[in-house]
Amino acid sequence: MTISRLSLKALAIAVAVAAVAGAALLLARPQPIDSAVLGADWECTQTAFVLTTCAPRATPAVETSRKDLVRPTRG
Repeated sequence: MTISRLSLKALAIAVAVAAVAGAALLLARPQPIDSAVLGADWECTQTAFVLTTCAPRATPAVETSRKDLVRPTRG
């Protein structure tokens, strides 16, 4: 009976550790936040309610046609 009690205890500990790790991953993922101080040109994220990082918003690139850039080749 000692082996089965030990196995159940180890299983319970493993499930508890997995639950805590899952909760930590959900809380640690970056979440976007508003920063009225920096303005609309900045994008800020907060990780685990502790670390806040801000970066300038990327401007969308202008798409150009590559047809003008491709040179015809002799065949």
